[in-house]
Amino acid sequence: MSRRTHHSQRPYAAVQRGVTLIELMVSIAITLIIVAALITLYLNVTQTNREMVKVNRQIESGRLAVYVLENEVAHAGFWENYMPQFDDLTLTTAPADVPTGAAPAPCLPYTPANWTDAYKRSLLDIPLQSYADVPAGCSAVVTNKKANTDVLVVRHADTCVAVVGGSTNCEADIAGKLYFQSSLCATQTPSAFELNTIPTTDFTTIRRKDCTTAALKRKFISDIYYIRDYAETVGDGIPTLVRSRFDLVGTTLAHQEPVPLIEGIEGFRVELGLDTLGKTGLATNYTQAVSWADATNKTTPTDRGDGSPDGAFVHCTTGAPCTADQFINAVAVKLHILARSAEASPGHTDSKTYTLGSATLGPFNDHFKRHVFATTVRLTNVTGRRETP
Repeated sequence: MSRRTHHSQRPYAAVQRGVTLIELMVSIAITLIIVAALITLYLNVTQTNREMVKVNRQIESGRLAVYVLENEVAHAGFWENYMPQFDDLTLTTAPADVPTGAAPAPCLPYTPANWTDAYKRSLLDIPLQSYADVPAGCSAVVTNKKANTDVLVVRHADTCVAVVGGSTNCEADIAGKLYFQSSLCATQTPSAFELNTIPTTDFTTIRRKDCTTAALKRKFISDIYYIRDYAETVGDGIPTLVRSRFDLVGTTLAHQEPVPLIEGIEGFRVELGLDTLGKTGLATNYTQAVSWADATNKTTPTDRGDGSPDGAFVHCTTGAPCTADQFINAVAVKLHILARSAEASPGHTDSKTYTLGSATLGPFNDHFKRHVFATTVRLTNVTGRRETP
């Protein structure tokens, strides 16, 4: 009798079995956790990169502001061969035309009546001025100045020569603009100069070293730097370093409307290093002829500066503005700059205080990041005249 073997269907059914609901839910949960972790990581990296961009822009703005101001201050007092009488050690008499009292008004528009020879000379003898407030007569130029910031005025001749048709990196001479000449001729004193407009003068009186050819003329540069409380639109809240340049616009030769340079510059403080002592320790005295420690060989002037700052640096305040006597002895400048990020950083509160020289700013208790930059600049064109054996 034959037997038939009956195979059970259960093992086959077990092989075809699907995923249970519980297993599906567990896998979905694990996937969601992984996705959430990846999203969190992505958001953190994005936020970090965004903050790094803000910090980099802040540092770049601060460094650029330092560079611009350093370069400008380094050129202060560049008048080619011109030398103020109080720095001319070849002069055997007491210096004349020494600026005294208040410093020259920096925003005086040009007219022949306003710009007397004495006023022109004072602009050359005092190439740098600083103020804690808006200088007198500058209210139409220095507008919307941010509180607790300084104003810096720098003057010099252009480093390129103005000629008809222009030269490399220099504009052509333009009628109505102000130009400067200094003498290289031995028969003309080092204090001989011409500061005038074209065609008011023909610029042929001041001579070169051959005493025959007219000296080269250079554009007169006068720049005013300060911090404005907005960048492009009033009320936008972006503190910005701006510059007003003395120039000709239309028929007006004066300091023009400020131009924004660097956004995010919130603090600006200027301190001056004054050369008030000679090499022998005596105070500078320009009311008399040069006094020499060695009168025979004319070495070591005792009553003239030696080109080095003496004592603490000075801040020109609103209550005690710097005088002309202090400005003519300025041989170094400390620049303090506070740079602020362009955008707020969520979750960050700035509770720090910032030291800018003898001043302290903050805490601001807002959401912007800040950094202080400081540098000391030597007024090479002034100190070079005072360095003697």
